[in-house]
Amino acid sequence: MARAGRYAVVVLGALVMLFPFAWAVITSLTPAGAVLQTPPDFTPDDAGFGAYERLLETMPFWRIMFNSLWIAVASTVFQLVTSSMAAYAFARLPFPGRGALFAVYLATLMVPLQVLVVPLFIEMRTFNLTDTYFAVLAPTIASAFGVFLLRQAVQQVPKEFDEAAVLDGAGHFRIFALVVLPLIRPALATFAIFGFMASWNSFLWPLVIIRSPEFMTLPLGLANLHGQFTTEWNVVMAGSVVSVVPILVLYLFAQKHVIASVAQSGLK
Repeated sequence: MARAGRYAVVVLGALVMLFPFAWAVITSLTPAGAVLQTPPDFTPDDAGFGAYERLLETMPFWRIMFNSLWIAVASTVFQLVTSSMAAYAFARLPFPGRGALFAVYLATLMVPLQVLVVPLFIEMRTFNLTDTYFAVLAPTIASAFGVFLLRQAVQQVPKEFDEAAVLDGAGHFRIFALVVLPLIRPALATFAIFGFMASWNSFLWPLVIIRSPEFMTLPLGLANLHGQFTTEWNVVMAGSVVSVVPILVLYLFAQKHVIASVAQSGLK
């Protein structure tokens, strides 16, 4: 009975979490005139993909999707490189003020993006970088959360591996690239998912820094689907459903490493 109760709780939790996504899918397949009817019809007879066709007609969807994908991938790669190197330095390289510098670095986590938007915008405008890919990417190149997460992973790697590599003539870069990185792949995969999701869903900073449709990202495109007087909710939900697909694909590829990272954290 106890096991059945636990399974029931798990199934109930899964249903609660899946319900919003299922509602979005059903709404995206429902004709515009039937979206807001009461009571809602979860199995409309005239369901179809008209909202998805309307989505492609309403905005340059594939260009916007490319912008979001390119920015999210580039941001994730930059964060993985900078955060892993900084994490190795904080975990393995003894230098004066290391603890204080790390504390200051972590303190930036308490500063919300809303506080930094105006200074960042002024800086980008001063260098004539507004309305560019670089302007969107620049604030995401480094991540204090990534440094913290990966530093914890590096600290769990036995230092005996470093010492053995030093005996073979390896320097810090070779130790970092050939010894440490392969051993912290679960943490790297976990952080990659977090970084990709943060960039993919970013709305405020692209809204401030982007002006031309050429550089518009998916969250901005979905926001533009809301009309001043009326909104085609089935089209909005169609865009929302499509926007979830890259996240699902990324997680399916990385879930093995994410589970391994959680298991290692629990064991240690």
